[in-house]
Amino acid sequence: MTPDSSLVQVVEDDPDVQSVLCMMLEADGHRVVIADSCETGDRIAREQRPDAAIIDLGLPDHDGIELIRSMRTWSALPIIVLSARSAESQRLAAFESGADDYVIKPFSGSELLARVRASLRRQAWNASGPGLLQVGDLSIDLSRRVLVQPRGGEVRLTPLEQRLLETLSRHPNRLMTHTQLIREVWDTGRADTRSVRVLLANLRKKMESGTGRRTRIEKEMNVGYRLVVEPELNPDVEREGRVDAQVPESATRR
Repeated sequence: MTPDSSLVQVVEDDPDVQSVLCMMLEADGHRVVIADSCETGDRIAREQRPDAAIIDLGLPDHDGIELIRSMRTWSALPIIVLSARSAESQRLAAFESGADDYVIKPFSGSELLARVRASLRRQAWNASGPGLLQVGDLSIDLSRRVLVQPRGGEVRLTPLEQRLLETLSRHPNRLMTHTQLIREVWDTGRADTRSVRVLLANLRKKMESGTGRRTRIEKEMNVGYRLVVEPELNPDVEREGRVDAQVPESATRR
């Protein structure tokens, strides 16, 4: 998937924000399709099959989270939430519904574009479905349940560690919440966030043994974890091109 061949759907009801997003995305080489409601967004997505979607949560007919849930029943396309809702519980609800990323209004245009590009790269990576996962200089043979170290040594994983790593690797660079990990790793679902933390700590030790480097499993406080398999967006991404002043105050309250 290359940026100039990608179709990005924008689901946003504010005309000014629509215009800003359309201008930014087209200038970056993307094609854009606009929807102003959940119902329209779902219909257009099914008809045109976009490569990625940017979805506001404060839509006139339904909450954007309902649209994300609907889209996740038939598509794995990257979904980036663009919303003024900044509370941890609201971000968590979006991730649990299937969102891949979350950007808070007012937003940086350059940062949003970087996140769109990253989501398209991840989608292309997912489509290749590698059996041998590469995380930095560490190879992970999922079929044999071993970590292959840079110098050729091998470290065997427990069944739970294997399931945890497989779950994270199925969603590379995507934040997986504690609830999602518990549901997928523990068959009975009888676990808690402490169980996740302990299992992650053990897995990290094995991934770091023999390498002298920190693992690339990143933590988002009180939310979950992501496995980084390629260079991610620098949190200090340049702030040029901010669109704060171009976004109406009303749009930043929804």
